[in-house]
Amino acid sequence: MARIAVIGAGTGAMAAAARLSVAGHRVTVYERSQTYGGSVGRFAREGFIFDTGPGLLHLPAVYRDLFVKTGKESLEQCVTLTQVDPASRHLFADGTAVSLPNASRAGVVRALDRALGDGAGASWGGFLDRAGTAWERSRRPLLEEPLPEDRRMLARDPYPAPRRRRLLRSARQATTVAEVGAWELGDPRLAALLDGYALSYGLDPRSAPAAAALLPYMEETFGSWYVAGGMRALADAVYERCLARRVKFVFGAEAVRVSEKDGRASGVELADGRSVEADHVVVGAQPAPGLLPVHEERPTASGGDAVPGRFLVLLSLRGAREAGAVHRTVVHPGDPGAEREAVFGGRPAQQPTVTVLRPDDASTRPDDEHEAVTLVATVAPHGRVDWTEPSLRDRFAEAVIGRAAEAVPGLRERILHTEIRTPAETEVSTGAAGGSVPAPALAGPGGAWLHPGNRSPLPGLYLAGGWSHPGGGLAHAGMSGALVAGLVVEGDGFRGSR
Repeated sequence: MARIAVIGAGTGAMAAAARLSVAGHRVTVYERSQTYGGSVGRFAREGFIFDTGPGLLHLPAVYRDLFVKTGKESLEQCVTLTQVDPASRHLFADGTAVSLPNASRAGVVRALDRALGDGAGASWGGFLDRAGTAWERSRRPLLEEPLPEDRRMLARDPYPAPRRRRLLRSARQATTVAEVGAWELGDPRLAALLDGYALSYGLDPRSAPAAAALLPYMEETFGSWYVAGGMRALADAVYERCLARRVKFVFGAEAVRVSEKDGRASGVELADGRSVEADHVVVGAQPAPGLLPVHEERPTASGGDAVPGRFLVLLSLRGAREAGAVHRTVVHPGDPGAEREAVFGGRPAQQPTVTVLRPDDASTRPDDEHEAVTLVATVAPHGRVDWTEPSLRDRFAEAVIGRAAEAVPGLRERILHTEIRTPAETEVSTGAAGGSVPAPALAGPGGAWLHPGNRSPLPGLYLAGGWSHPGGGLAHAGMSGALVAGLVVEGDGFRGSR
């Protein structure tokens, strides 16, 4: 039985902790805040409940596997999962709208043809076929296996972009998300749809590799799922599973340095002066300066750019949710280029892409005559923009509400309370620099969109969660926990589940 110290109580860290405890190790989690879940937070006010992190779950198989491997009760016995259908509704600047069914390729093709005109569905379907090829080429090394030492295969883009012949000029081939949209999809609304997927994960369509096609492919193939009571209920369930497996949690315990002895990790030093000995240390949060005794380049999985955060507007509304309302609506801007320039240039966008989340969940509202609605926009991180400046926060919130009013009838007249959450609050609650939210890892030129591997150069020190391989997002963070547990239990020969 080894002593294992886990730094941070995010979902990836807790996934590792539960698996390691089941394997017979003595696991203690040290969390700087007073609660668990990391970015999977919750805000409650007068009977209204809001998620302050991810709004939907993709690839639920990751958490099904966690619950199967760590206890008798399945995931579905611990939480209520519901497929969101339609998966999303999209409002475009020209006034057209389309609702995309959940996990139905044929249904998506038909919906796009009906809304955008004949041929739109076939164009998007052909793109998804190519994205599926990229998924098959990179799925194991990007999601199911520890990051290999030889990363040359992940330094190539797996997306099979078709070569486009041009009269009297050399053929061209899309290498970025923006080029895929412009050269392969044709219709600017389809390009906006693809851009929106990339931006929602904090990726700049102008520089993100074409391999980011994996993101819409995963959502449209494996579906979008909602957890009753809000996504925080998933963090609750993982925490309860950890307790059932006798994982110990110490809250209000900030780790300031990983100790090193005889060339390997030997424990954790806490801000209050305590030193904790351990045989293995798992860092489950973005490492703060000075935490790690290992000095290495730490890629950001953004091509080297500053990693964006999220701006949330939480609205308590009077009036019932109308019949036929969609859980997730994305309101696309008229000038996507201007938004990219703002987000990745360190400015607030004048016309942001806004995702409107309206769960049909009685537990999120005081009664059926009210509604809890969450508005989300991807923005530059705190520091590049001063998100503590009151007038700026209010102006941007007004811009977000104005865009959301296109999706929610009578929105402004229904508002009872407004709560604003910016990257500044995210930085305080999660410790992530600038309130940034990590993107999933992608294969691409130079490996610039990869995260640090789960096995660090220092023996006994491992990395889990969204800031390590395979990157951000609930499913990816959960998979990082599985990979770390496999490396600790099976050693360097571990190659992932088959």
